[in-house]
Amino acid sequence: MTPDFNIQAPNPSLRGAIAQKIDNLNKPKGSLGVLEDLALQVALAQQTLHPQLCHPCHLLLGADHGIEREGVSVSPRCVTWQQMLNFTRGGGGVNMFCRQHGFKLSIVDVGVDYDFAPGCGIIDRKIAHGTQNFLHGPAMTTEQFDCALTVGVDFVDAFHRDGCNILAIGEMGIANTSPSSIWMSQLCHIPLEQCIGAGAGLDSKGISHKRDVLQAALQNYQNSQQHDLPTLLRYFGGFEMVAAIGAMLRAAELHLIILIDGFIMTACALATIEWHPEARHYMVFAHVGDESGHRAMLNYLNVRPLLALGMRLGEGTGALCAYPIVESAVNMINEMDNFSHANITKYF
Repeated sequence: MTPDFNIQAPNPSLRGAIAQKIDNLNKPKGSLGVLEDLALQVALAQQTLHPQLCHPCHLLLGADHGIEREGVSVSPRCVTWQQMLNFTRGGGGVNMFCRQHGFKLSIVDVGVDYDFAPGCGIIDRKIAHGTQNFLHGPAMTTEQFDCALTVGVDFVDAFHRDGCNILAIGEMGIANTSPSSIWMSQLCHIPLEQCIGAGAGLDSKGISHKRDVLQAALQNYQNSQQHDLPTLLRYFGGFEMVAAIGAMLRAAELHLIILIDGFIMTACALATIEWHPEARHYMVFAHVGDESGHRAMLNYLNVRPLLALGMRLGEGTGALCAYPIVESAVNMINEMDNFSHANITKYF
């Protein structure tokens, strides 16, 4: 059964007091720009004048995609499981940034086409050995869709019990830019060809082939399916992507701050907001990446990313890199002095 979510926007009653506290810090009004916006967002989400960032967690979800069989990615399917094992040895970009910023890393197999040895450091929540090929039909069943959502919910519940109030989510799944492009096209009402990019490094011929495959898959879907949101997500999504949506929905329900990574995770955030619009209040969009369409998706959501570093690695690395900016915003509202206490004339 599909999990239920009761997501509420933060109570706005504290907004004035929070804004007044930020404006009275000993600085020109608005001079810390985006940090001031972030501080207001986090304080409102936590319903306090003294926000804190506690026990940051990073959820890394891995799964394979049936559409990979159509040659839509330059990387072979085996890279998914190889990279997942690499993460357990601490050798990935995600490992480095988690260590640097103090995130607890959970590596989860939601649907990788490989059987990991017990005790290898990968948490087993495998639904299947990859999704079905959505060129020919739905990527997953309704039961699998509900199961994937529940994976995300379960991990956020566990993080929250441990005191986590800020979450980053990353993914590992060869070919997952393909479902992301289709979700973007359908939810943003943008022609599909404008949503398709190079992924892990396709050349122009490869991108053209990818476009032909995805257009054929979308045509098959439009000819044969009802077109509600759960059907769209189930038809094209990966297990790791649907699990990420479940995690975002539960995190928003619990008023956790959610750091949104690159193209794939922004597509998941887009779907989450489409499902429950109030969830956007808890999302911080970390960066704009180099994957074609990412900026257009952010523009559609009318959000301003914190960073533009030319990243397109995935794994949640961009979200982790943005964490210190959120941390600076929280430190600003808590640690900067105000005009009255510092004996500085307030001149505005």
